[in-house]
Formats: sequence, structure tokens, C-alpha cells
Amino acid sequence: MTVAHLLITAAEGPAHPNLWNPTILGVLVVLSAIGLFCGSAYLLLATNLGGRLGFLVAFASLTGFMVLLSTLWWTSGNSGIDPPHGHSPNWKVVEVVNEPAQSKFAPVHDALAKGTAADATELANLRPALDAALVHTAPVANQESVPQPLAKFQSSLEYLTDFKGYKTSVIGGGSKNLFWHNPRYAAVQFCPAAPNTPAGEAPTCDPLQNSQYAILTYNFGSLRQPVVFQFWLPSVLLFGLSLLGLHWYELDVRRRKRATTAPVPVPTPGA
Repeated sequence: MTVAHLLITAAEGPAHPNLWNPTILGVLVVLSAIGLFCGSAYLLLATNLGGRLGFLVAFASLTGFMVLLSTLWWTSGNSGIDPPHGHSPNWKVVEVVNEPAQSKFAPVHDALAKGTAADATELANLRPALDAALVHTAPVANQESVPQPLAKFQSSLEYLTDFKGYKTSVIGGGSKNLFWHNPRYAAVQFCPAAPNTPAGEAPTCDPLQNSQYAILTYNFGSLRQPVVFQFWLPSVLLFGLSLLGLHWYELDVRRRKRATTAPVPVPTPGA
């Protein structure tokens, strides 16, 4: 029970955070861990290989391990490994219009005719983004409220996206030149729900209000970007630098060995 209590306390963080805990204390813990693990390995190597060669071998081993680890992070996919990652892909509402033709995004003008009609699964993926933009969020004490210029409903039950005859379409997407993506948009038709719907009956659109379209853009995210640019590339550069240092060390050893074994001219008698 004591160990479990300590783990829970560590996960929750300090009760009264300040500059010392967790900021300075966290930095000291990280530096101490690096000094303990990397320093102990260097100490063992230095006692057998010497200070200079021991440092080069320890540095090459660490950077080579980071290259392998970051490559595994990069190519792991859904193998169960949880590498550092950036922002997840998500939809975002950018405007609300009466018709897709009124959108400021040109590809959306023909979304209903040329796009792919959204099914129930696609609507379920789009609905959280709609709720975040169209529904007023409850204020949180001691926190500044997030601006919601498009919010017009008090709850997600006050509007419908899957009513009879709705027109919702997704257009765009796909790869562009292997490393980039074409912009992806969605036009989702919604209508205010009829008030005072009897309990047990399916909600319907309010006949006194017009339906509108929410225009959404898709952010493809940056899940692998931190792994590539923050870990893999620096590790490859440092690993290459460590190998270059080992190569220079070997050239220096050979040069000194040749200097000690070179024949020394001996003066002959009578010279």
C-alpha cells in the first residue's frame, strides 16, 4: 500500500508546485541520472582504455543506441511502442455559411457535387469538432475562457447533423509529391433541433430556422515530426561525429607508432 501511495503521489505531482519543485528539482534529477548512468559507463571504459578512447567509445555507444532507438520509434507504427509524438490529426471548424458556394475556400464550392458523401462513421469523427466550435463551453474557475466566435448553442443536443435529407460531404486529401498532403475539407449540414420534443421521440429540425453548413479543414498532424527532427537526425549526426573521432584517434595512434618504430640513424665510426 505504501508503494502504491508513493506512485500515485508521484503521478499527481507536488501539492504546491514552485520554482524549486518541480522546476529546479526536475533539472537536477535529469542531470544526476545522466551523470550516474553515462558517467559510470565512461568510468569503467576509461579505466581499461584510457580517458580519451574511453570517452569516444562511450559516446559512440550512446549515440549508436539513440540511432537504433529513434529508428525503431520512427518505423514502429502500431507495434505497441509509444514514442514521442506531436499533434494528432483533427478536424477544425473554420466558418459557418448558408451554402457551400459561399465559402472562402474554393474547393468547398463543389464539395456536394464532387466530394464523397459522409456516412455515419465519418459524421461521428466530425461531430466532436462541431461540438467544440458550435457549443458554448462551461466556464472554468480561475481560467480564461477560450474564444468561440462560431458558438451558437448551449448544448450538443440543440442541433442535428444526421437529420432526414442532410447533405454532408468530404473533399480533397491524399498525398502530394510523397512528402506533402493535399488540403482536405468537409461541408457538414446542420439544423437547430425543434424545441420541446416529446420524450421518446426522435428529434427533428426546427421548421422555423434554416439549416446551415459548417466548413471544416483537416489538420494532418505531426505525429512523427518530433521523432525525426528532435531525436533521429541529431543522433545520426552525433553518431557520425563519434565515428569520425574514433577514426582520427586511430590515425593518431598509427602516427605515433610509426614514429617510435622508425629506424634511428646511428653514426658510423670515422664519420
